[in-house]
Amino acid sequence: MRLLLSVSLLLVSSAIALADGAPMPGGPAAESGQPHGAAKQPVEKAPARSLGVAEEFSMPSGNIGCVYIPEGGTDVYQPEDGGPELSCDRIEPKYVRAILGRSGKGRVLSNVGDQGCCGAETILDYGEVWRAGPFTCHSERTGLTCEREDGHSFLLSRARIRAD
Repeated sequence: MRLLLSVSLLLVSSAIALADGAPMPGGPAAESGQPHGAAKQPVEKAPARSLGVAEEFSMPSGNIGCVYIPEGGTDVYQPEDGGPELSCDRIEPKYVRAILGRSGKGRVLSNVGDQGCCGAETILDYGEVWRAGPFTCHSERTGLTCEREDGHSFLLSRARIRAD
């Protein structure tokens, strides 16, 4: 009877120790999950993706403003195709947005739900040229023309809108 009672107490105490997270001799340590005396293996982490910074500029008239998103996007916006992307908004006479992405023709959107234009600190004066990534923009009194290295472009002015 004493032997049975001793074995029962040993089994109960072992079960309690396991429930409390206490390691069994030769079993994994409670904190590391590794057997006692085993060296911890280094854990490889994927490198952190470097996100870019958006660049903004406006025309001197205050009627056209642009945002350039570099390849890979930013911490708040990632283009559908991964970027780069150039997006320019015109306020008057009707609000529109012209977009050049990584590839394909330029697009003009006339129903823009997130209107917010032309508050950039950087002003692209008339006669100046802006360049970033595959895009180049020419600021003229008659409007803004932006093109990608492959020739696709858009033009925004008060009088005209064109995208190809």
